[in-house]
Amino acid sequence: MNRKYLAAPFSLWMALFTIVPILLVAVYAFTDAGGTFTLENFSKVLDPLYLGVLLRSVGMALLCTLICLVIGYPAAYFLAKKEIDPRGALVLLFILPMWMNFLLRTYAWLALLESNGLITSTLNRLLTLLGAEGEVRLLYSYGAVLMGMVYNYLPFMVLPLYTVLSKIDPRVVEAAQDLGAGRAQVLSRVVLPLSLPGVASGVTMVFMPAVTTFVISRLLGGAQFKLFGDLIEQQFLFTGDWNLGSAMSLIMMALLLLSMGLMKGFGDKEERGQDA
Repeated sequence: MNRKYLAAPFSLWMALFTIVPILLVAVYAFTDAGGTFTLENFSKVLDPLYLGVLLRSVGMALLCTLICLVIGYPAAYFLAKKEIDPRGALVLLFILPMWMNFLLRTYAWLALLESNGLITSTLNRLLTLLGAEGEVRLLYSYGAVLMGMVYNYLPFMVLPLYTVLSKIDPRVVEAAQDLGAGRAQVLSRVVLPLSLPGVASGVTMVFMPAVTTFVISRLLGGAQFKLFGDLIEQQFLFTGDWNLGSAMSLIMMALLLLSMGLMKGFGDKEERGQDA
């Protein structure tokens, strides 16, 4: 029996639930309600209102990715250190929140950031003790959405970084130290370059879901704060304009493919440099 037939069930699954839906989205995107070919759906996306939401989504996704990288790299570096005995337990702590439903994790932030929530009430008490007047409201704001995104997507940055950092040969670090490199030089000129493929993977894994999210912005940002994913959902479920929603989806898909291609090329370039 030819082994390639073993892939037939997976190929059929991908064709029915990936390729066919994408083709349907493309058909809707390039046609109007009557089925006539048109590019009007894409021209509508260039409307300042929609374009502004798209730029806001990309900006928030980039900021979320940067924050996850700044927080996640030291955490992954700490976890990857060989002398840490309970390393497996610490890694489990990062993975454990992912076992919970994504929606439940976001609802938890909704409870923490509301007026009587733990974070908001504690912050207001602290400000009162310091003599500040008024109350801080964290929920339904830019910061609330950003905190929810960072919390949900941080493990996607830590895990690939941890995998790459833990595979770095300690003899390479020891050789750099024997040649007189200090701790900062070892980190900047040895560890960091060797971990760049993991950085590329982590950036891709965080940016992709962050730029397409809509649940976090809807729950933590309120009705007034919309991202591009919210607009796509609105076109399909509420407005009923599947043609415009499909055009938005294709634009978002092209953006994701572009980002994946850039990061993959960056990661491959670094790996070739290391092999050389």
